[in-house]
Amino acid sequence: MLHLRTPVLAYASLALSMALVGSYVALSKVLVLVFPVLLLAWLRFGIGAIAMANWVQRQPGEAPLSARDRKLLFWESFFGNFLFSVCMLFGVSLTSALAAGVIMASIPAVVAVLSWALLRERIAPRVQLGIACAVAGIALLSIAKSWNGGNNSSADPRALLGNLLLFAAVCCEATYVVIGKQLTANVSAKRISALVNLWGWTLVTPFGLYFAWQFDFTTVATGHWALLVFYSLAASMITVWLWMSGLRQVPAASAGVFTVMLPISAAAVGVVFLDEQFTVGHAAAFALALAGVVLATWPGRPTPATVAPPVG
Repeated sequence: MLHLRTPVLAYASLALSMALVGSYVALSKVLVLVFPVLLLAWLRFGIGAIAMANWVQRQPGEAPLSARDRKLLFWESFFGNFLFSVCMLFGVSLTSALAAGVIMASIPAVVAVLSWALLRERIAPRVQLGIACAVAGIALLSIAKSWNGGNNSSADPRALLGNLLLFAAVCCEATYVVIGKQLTANVSAKRISALVNLWGWTLVTPFGLYFAWQFDFTTVATGHWALLVFYSLAASMITVWLWMSGLRQVPAASAGVFTVMLPISAAAVGVVFLDEQFTVGHAAAFALALAGVVLATWPGRPTPATVAPPVG
């Protein structure tokens, strides 16, 4: 089993987690054309529950869950799994990839604000500058896309609703990061992954059963089933485990900068699989985003803060 003993491995874990999230956010646009959103979420959590069945039990040497841990696990799943999935999937189905990129760029800033307000974490000037670079990089990426054929779908009421849902997903993701920082002090990354997934499956099951009863599963192509399995394992299992493992050693504000990998990887999927043109603007945006990560993780930064008192 991989143990993340050094900050370098922790940073790599955080970056890979968000890169995978970005890839499945982009590819989920294909899945929402095949499955109803709430049925898709139910299938995702169900497949994840099967894959992580042996992660649910407490490991040798791990302390029992406290009442506070149980409460945090519920809220971690409610915001980070259930609400994020619903808002993200509905939002992606209603708006453009350009709008999604702009909105997802706000994740590092929202994480930093919440980590300061709720975890009492000091945001070092270097991390603040890293956040600014990350946001500027993705904003530039979105502008570059608009210069090369972006549409004006923001004027569409459906797109406006989609944009609002995506921002709600951003807030859910930021809440997920902050709550996760507190959970990792007492609960293993694998067990967090399994338990929040089970809560997500429980919350969405009434809706999933309703849509499953009416859905014709024989119409789903083999390729879409394969994509569903990738989406489910990446979203419910791999990314959560990687993120919680890395978050053990990195303050939430600094970890939030790595969420910049989400919109970057989503854009990369568009370039590789959807034949979008890669321009000088794209290259500049990626450079800014990389600068943000370097600033936030440069050797000699302050030692990670201890976990703050409970939030509520």
